[in-house]
Amino acid sequence: MLVIVAPGQGAQTPGFLSPWLEIPGLRDRLSAWSDVVGLDLISYGTTAGAEEIRDTSVAQPLLVAAGLAVAEVLPATEGDGAAGTAPAADVLAGHSVGEFTAAALAGVLTPEEALRLVAQRGQAMAKAAAVTETGMTAVLGGAEEEVLAAIERHGLTPANINGAGQIVAAGTTEQLAAFAAEPPARARLRALSVAGAFHTRHMAPAVEHLRSEAAGVTPGDPRATLLSNADGQAVAGGGEFVRRLVDQVARPVRWDLCMATMAGLGVTAVIELLPGGTLTGLAKRALPGVATVALKTPGDLEAARALISKETGQ
Repeated sequence: MLVIVAPGQGAQTPGFLSPWLEIPGLRDRLSAWSDVVGLDLISYGTTAGAEEIRDTSVAQPLLVAAGLAVAEVLPATEGDGAAGTAPAADVLAGHSVGEFTAAALAGVLTPEEALRLVAQRGQAMAKAAAVTETGMTAVLGGAEEEVLAAIERHGLTPANINGAGQIVAAGTTEQLAAFAAEPPARARLRALSVAGAFHTRHMAPAVEHLRSEAAGVTPGDPRATLLSNADGQAVAGGGEFVRRLVDQVARPVRWDLCMATMAGLGVTAVIELLPGGTLTGLAKRALPGVATVALKTPGDLEAARALISKETGQ
């Protein structure tokens, strides 16, 4: 059973799109989507610096566009990929903004609808983040109950509970500094390259803006099992999934529950879309024995296609 996953903000690195633009059709696809989101996605994915692509209003549409473009060239046989197509997957899931990528691959949204909404999401979240200086810190290791208690003690929010010994704390810079000065036992802290305390109360204004924008969309029902960050459960209705996409902006991401559902479904293979690495790393620890491929460069396509063939029999 194959699951395709899409990473969230923070996965982007300078120049990550450069090697992919040699694939026929991919540059044209990204150029067309640049017009949809009002950003030069090719420039941001090739020559822009780390601070430029850290900007929430840039990072979010860039990541979704990259994931969708690479999904179109992923099918197991060369030449199978075509505009608007994606490889067959039994399960789809995305982490945070990656949920928009998953929703488009599942047919809940068209790629253009997903990109228009995520562009509005990124702008609204950037605006909300500018109100108060906030951020996010990954907590690696430590006992989960002790980590959560320390996060609560400092007035922070466990914005991402990722499983495999990783929880992300979010809040004001002052709260995060106090947390860093008194970290949980046996835990390492790593500040994330994001521009605000996403998936917390600080994003409430962005929720209302995105809800207004999403009102004009008529979603389809997912054509594969589509997991929600809210509780890790499969959502059968497109309208319900879009409602969750909106609410998730200010709610914690429960990737641990998504992986628990994957385990319960009997998932045997995970492919992570560009820029891959984070979610397959979590899967290796939380889903032992599951085959994984992270798409980082075009050289990873062969392994991904072989895994698709093995899992689907195509």
